[in-house]
Amino acid sequence: MATLRFKALELVSQRKTGEITSPSQKISDYYGENVFGLEAMRANMSSDYFKRLRRTIEAGEKVDRNLADAVAAAMKSWAISKGATHYTHWFQPLTGATAEKHDSFFDLTSEGTAIESFKGSALAQQEPDASSFPNGGIRNTFEARGYTAWDPSSPAFIIEGTNSKTLCIPTIFVSYTGEALDYKTPLLKSLKLLNDAAVPVCQYFDKDVTRVNTTLGIEQEYFLVDKALYAARPDLVMTGRTLFGHAPAKGQQLEDHYFGSIPSRVHAYMVDFEKTAHRLGIPLRTRHNEVAPSQFECAPTFEDASLAADHNQLLMDIMDRVAERHGFKVLLHEKPFKGVNGSGKHNNWAMSTNTGVNLLAPGRKPKENLQFLTFFINTIKAVYKHADLLRASIASASNDHRLGANEAPPAIMSVFVGQQLTAVLDELERTAKVPMEKGDNMYMKLGIDKIPEILLDNTDRNRTSPFAFTGNKFELRAVGSSANVSNPMTALNTMVAEQLVEFRKSVDDLIDNQGMKKELAIIQILREYVVESKAVRFEGNGYSEEWAQEAEARGLSNVKSTPTALDVLKREDVVELFTKFGILTEVELHARHEILLEEYIKKIQIEARVLGDLAVNHVIPTAVAYQNKLINNYRGLKELGLEAEYTEATLEAIKKMSRHITTIQKNVDEMIEARKVANKIEDARERAIMYQEKVFSYFDTIRYSVDKLELMVDDEDWPLVKYRELMFNR
Repeated sequence: MATLRFKALELVSQRKTGEITSPSQKISDYYGENVFGLEAMRANMSSDYFKRLRRTIEAGEKVDRNLADAVAAAMKSWAISKGATHYTHWFQPLTGATAEKHDSFFDLTSEGTAIESFKGSALAQQEPDASSFPNGGIRNTFEARGYTAWDPSSPAFIIEGTNSKTLCIPTIFVSYTGEALDYKTPLLKSLKLLNDAAVPVCQYFDKDVTRVNTTLGIEQEYFLVDKALYAARPDLVMTGRTLFGHAPAKGQQLEDHYFGSIPSRVHAYMVDFEKTAHRLGIPLRTRHNEVAPSQFECAPTFEDASLAADHNQLLMDIMDRVAERHGFKVLLHEKPFKGVNGSGKHNNWAMSTNTGVNLLAPGRKPKENLQFLTFFINTIKAVYKHADLLRASIASASNDHRLGANEAPPAIMSVFVGQQLTAVLDELERTAKVPMEKGDNMYMKLGIDKIPEILLDNTDRNRTSPFAFTGNKFELRAVGSSANVSNPMTALNTMVAEQLVEFRKSVDDLIDNQGMKKELAIIQILREYVVESKAVRFEGNGYSEEWAQEAEARGLSNVKSTPTALDVLKREDVVELFTKFGILTEVELHARHEILLEEYIKKIQIEARVLGDLAVNHVIPTAVAYQNKLINNYRGLKELGLEAEYTEATLEAIKKMSRHITTIQKNVDEMIEARKVANKIEDARERAIMYQEKVFSYFDTIRYSVDKLELMVDDEDWPLVKYRELMFNR
């Protein structure tokens, strides 16, 4: 493997910056050209069908057969004109990735004539094998049928392969018996629910509001390594992260990589994948170096939440495809390297009305600020009430490595609002006993008129907060870089919707049954929420041990591992939350709990097997070979008659290596036995706990000894590409 390592380094030294040609100097000239969006629909459909489709999408109604046939014909015509030969239903199963099965437009008539065909039935529905995807026991192997169904709210697009182009049709994925087997179905339901809950609340302030859209902007962090170096690290290939590696002398401590000059090869790669993304209608606007060496970020502008989720899944795929052309491999694992920052996927979440108002942005008038406070405080109350669910929604084996370490927020779900809004909420709480007399300016008396219109510059950022208000949106920073954002967004949308429904009910009760003025009723309920949810608000350092102690005193959970975090999915209040609104059934929730536990187990299992293989079959033989060199050296020194002071260091090195080799072999053997014991446990949760507490507990001990041997063995003999080589060769 040492030979492979040096061949990889040689390949890296020969890499050249890729040549990029752009369709135009202006992105707007080619933005969305590979998307069957409004312009493409208008150009390829009759005016009547186009208007019907727009109304259907806006109303969220079912597409009838005639309309589906018309859309299919237009879509086929457009796709073929772009060079597409195949189509696929593009969906998001519970693997966390996307899935597709390509079918050709080509068909034969009954007379054997070759034609290009694509009917409305093929657009609307397909039948993939449901039993071959994670289903949590919902489907047996012999019960294979599942359905993908077209999502008209997300436009079709064309993916360009090496030698062909394919029309991709975004769809949902359900079982034959109707259970959701994907991340998209519950997300769409939660978005409708949030709209239905938010509109009546908005109408307290503006009767013209008829729709509330959830918007989302997703910041995607990632690492780039040369693909030759990647191929020479079996742990990266098999697990997405390095299981061994001594920290280099220079990491991120000089703080010189963040926002630094982008390396030329990386810049060419960024320009290339941005060009591809723009042609697919993904509105990327930002690129920069992140904190760790070889870590970067890209970010789009805000979009409708469902489309943003689709675009992020598509973006990760594009990044990986384009990286191949530039000799790179994208690492989306949350913690590919120990000792430097991990990668997240910051979800910037807000709500906006059909009248153009961001409900999480203060306005010019006190009444607008009361509307802002209504949605702001209700969101905080929802997170306080369902903090454990939010934690479960971002739980994974890979994200466990990141939470609470090197810039990532801790596993304690808290809300940061900034000093100014903290003062506003404190003032609202303090004025509980302030009497309201006729003619009083209620807004002034309660301090609501003091909220500035432009709060963005007055709200500091807290990088240690998992859920921070940043001026006109909430930023969920705890989501992992490889995650499908639909899962946490479904949870957030549902819990906020529930809170808004309760809020409306409480306010109406004060108005109808106690004759209270609308504004005063709203303020009274908001004040109660401020007091009830105060424990979840935290402005300090989320990394500190003091915060962990204070959070415990406040009654906040600090769930550090995925198996424990996922328990909430079977908790009675969470089951009630999802089932009463029809987002997920109890069967679907239990299935997802099972799927996520099995995924956790399998990831730790794969890591354990790779770690054991590398340690025993690559590291130990290398260490023994080098130890034999030391033994021969020691014998030579003794034969020369040198005194102990000249041979002692060599002898001590031989002993140290023996201790580390023995430690590695012993712990690998014990880890294998622990894995065998764990695999016999039938209950998935108990098995996951066993993997977490027993199997995973051997990782650090084995890694410590391997990393010590890396320092002792001759550099030219070491079999694995080193950290300094992975992170600084780009």
